[in-house]
Amino acid sequence: MARLTKNRKNVADKVETGKLYSLSEAAKLVKEITTTKFDASVDIDVRLGVDPRKANQMVRGVVSLPHGTGKETRVLVLCTPDKEEEAKAAGADYVGLDEYIEKIKGGWTDIDVIITMPSVMAKVGALGRVLGPRGLMPNPKSGTVTMEIGSAVKEVKQGKIDFKVDKYGIVHAGIGKVSFDSEKIFENAKELLDTITKLKPSAAKGTYMKSVSLSSTMSPGIPVDVKSIDE
Repeated sequence: MARLTKNRKNVADKVETGKLYSLSEAAKLVKEITTTKFDASVDIDVRLGVDPRKANQMVRGVVSLPHGTGKETRVLVLCTPDKEEEAKAAGADYVGLDEYIEKIKGGWTDIDVIITMPSVMAKVGALGRVLGPRGLMPNPKSGTVTMEIGSAVKEVKQGKIDFKVDKYGIVHAGIGKVSFDSEKIFENAKELLDTITKLKPSAAKGTYMKSVSLSSTMSPGIPVDVKSIDE
């Protein structure tokens, strides 16, 4: 049996087996059990009582985290020339159309979010085979297909994230960095959880939010008492 390192033993001692922590406790504890030398990401996993294979039980949405993600989001705007200055002024990292479509066809996906406009979706739609599996395809429901290019770029840069339940019924999202104080981690997590609650499908029966876990890069998950979320 592999021996636990000193750091791992200290972490194991801090997370009590079988205990459910309040969301505020978990937000503090996730900072204490992170031993990485870099500024680790804080992640949340929410297991829902839905069947994602059924269209009427799909849970997908967007949320603007009050304190952002702490991560630099690389934004590509695919637009017509008349919208390029608006996109650049709002802080887009890459702006253009045909040249970037060709780059993506060649396999380039060194970006986090693509924002585009309805009139060029026919061209962007042809990239589905490349963008779809990477979760990069723009979607009107997530606000990434819009005529309000500048506003969309600013929202993404300030911490707007897109989330979707996976085939196992779990929503996974990054909600900040360990360098955030615990109150900011708590408020970001609460905002996401409240949004997921509002998106409960009418077809979902039984317990909707089954479990919540908070973790950081390479740390164990901290089980959160779902009942504490509304406190």
